[in-house]
Amino acid sequence: MGGGGKGRVVSFSNLSNGFTLAEVLVTLGIIGVVSAMTVPTLMQNHQRKTYVVQLHKVYNELTQAAEMYMTDHNAVNMREAGINSQEALDEFVKSSFKVIQDCGATSTPCFAPNSEYRKISGVAAVGTELKGYVTLASGVSLGYTYGLHETASYIATFDIDINGQQGPNIAGRDVFTFMLYNNGIVDDGAEKTTATAPLSEEERETLFNERCMSSTTDQWSGCFGKLLNDNWEMNY
Repeated sequence: MGGGGKGRVVSFSNLSNGFTLAEVLVTLGIIGVVSAMTVPTLMQNHQRKTYVVQLHKVYNELTQAAEMYMTDHNAVNMREAGINSQEALDEFVKSSFKVIQDCGATSTPCFAPNSEYRKISGVAAVGTELKGYVTLASGVSLGYTYGLHETASYIATFDIDINGQQGPNIAGRDVFTFMLYNNGIVDDGAEKTTATAPLSEEERETLFNERCMSSTTDQWSGCFGKLLNDNWEMNY
């Protein structure tokens, strides 16, 4: 039966050599070092994109609400449509957004305590004292007040914390300031009350450098315009 030949002996030396344990450990160590260097940056970039997406949604909702409000009132601007007082702004906000918590004229608990907010530079960021604060169904905290200057081209200031009381509570990351202008455009806070929207890229850059990135002011404004200039990319 069979060929009757002798059985063939297979030598391990004829097989392809595998990795030694030392080589595997070195490779894993290199992977670990590279991961430790790159993963935090990737996570940070992902978080920033998430912030921008959430902010863009609020921006779109406010812009669309302003346009619809002027259309419904057959008006050419927001003041003509009836936004001429804090009470009218209250009605506009609460009819335009799904509000689940009304904090009145007190920022907490809609927003985190003022002491928890800071700027990218690390200094305290207090923001403007506003007259209305609400929490939206999306989890966004919205503060607002009717125009600080009756003759200004903007009619309302909005502070936005896109994830409510949750951190990091940093102006320019999850916290921003919008201005709603009389023509219905939403933009950053102008340096001059007579400025018209949309602001120029130069005006926004000035606000970004003098307010958003400044360590000598506690203002929240100046960061949003940079996002508009950079096509909704948080490059700073």
